[in-house]
Amino acid sequence: MKLVSNIGFPVIIRAAYALGGLGSGFAENMDEFREKVNLAFQNSPQILIEKSMKGWKEIEYEVVRDRFDNCITVCNMENLDPLGIHTGDSIVVAPSQTLTNDEYYMLRKASIDIIQHLGVVGECNVQYALNPFSKEYCVIEVNARLSRSSALASKATGYPLAYIAAKLSLGIALSDLKNSVTKKTTAFFEPSLDYIVVKIPRWDLNKFNGVSNEIGSSMKSVGEVMAIGKSFEETIHKATRMANDKSFGLYPLEEIKDEEIESIEDRKSEIINSLKNPCHQRLFVIFKAFHIGITIGEVNKYTSIDLWFLDKLYKIFTLGKSIEKRDYLNLNKSEMLMLKKYGYSDHQIARLTETTESNIRHLRLNLDIKPYVKQIDTTSGEFPAETNYLYMTYN
Repeated sequence: MKLVSNIGFPVIIRAAYALGGLGSGFAENMDEFREKVNLAFQNSPQILIEKSMKGWKEIEYEVVRDRFDNCITVCNMENLDPLGIHTGDSIVVAPSQTLTNDEYYMLRKASIDIIQHLGVVGECNVQYALNPFSKEYCVIEVNARLSRSSALASKATGYPLAYIAAKLSLGIALSDLKNSVTKKTTAFFEPSLDYIVVKIPRWDLNKFNGVSNEIGSSMKSVGEVMAIGKSFEETIHKATRMANDKSFGLYPLEEIKDEEIESIEDRKSEIINSLKNPCHQRLFVIFKAFHIGITIGEVNKYTSIDLWFLDKLYKIFTLGKSIEKRDYLNLNKSEMLMLKKYGYSDHQIARLTETTESNIRHLRLNLDIKPYVKQIDTTSGEFPAETNYLYMTYN
């Protein structure tokens, strides 16, 4: 109790020696604190009580270091969801999109300082909470090992972190490991991405009785998918379709029908409550909010999701709205190309224009709009074949 009075509410209670945020939760007052403490002690003999930074940005850096103190940051990632949702349940974007140049290099330097101070040889994952209104930041945790995020960073960049970490642990220097792309330079380089990667969790909550759809500091997802594209709009759309077999992407018509709520005010109240208390369908809830006229600023207020991400989501929404129930034959080349760049599939466009997927595909090919297959890395030299990734996009 004395510790809580010193820290002040809100606080987060975490069970020690527990994976996936098991037994953790936020407390806004003493009653919630007692409840969360009892739950945490059911999962662990030791608990951690920390200041809550719920609503701050969550940023991660993947860092490698050899025994000669050479360090590089291979990748940085940003959660679309603010702090308060477990990273495993969060939508993660690589590289970060909303950091300023100063913020990026400030956290990069801190990551290198941390791995050097700890003396880690190999790979290290550093997670930060960054105040969205200042440069104040806190280190959430340091994983001096490969983590779930490390696998994402490795696939996103084509830089084989597990392979490099193993070589470094044998005492080999970063400057002695070959870069398979150039075949001349070394692995002592920081990848530069001209594309964007989005990770979205997969859910299976309907198979478990009594499980709440709300998400928080305890992980509930059963897997994740990764999408690669040239823009956030394209990539978030791809990831949404892959993560949910029943979804045709963002802005499906069945997601915006009235839900038999008595009035528009009741419906608005229901959606606002869902925005304040995030669930596994939060992207679709945001689109429902846009559909009934809730503004980007209001969604930001209720969710703490950065305005940059919300602006991109709103652009996807308005583009879909602009073609809803239109004659598909009236779609010109620039409109069709924009739809494809924003990640709309032929099937989704067909649903919005009330025609068939084959009609849209035939129109698109007649307009000479075809996808390009691009490669994010090559696989010659020492790096293993698993680093070879292709993605399809529209220029």
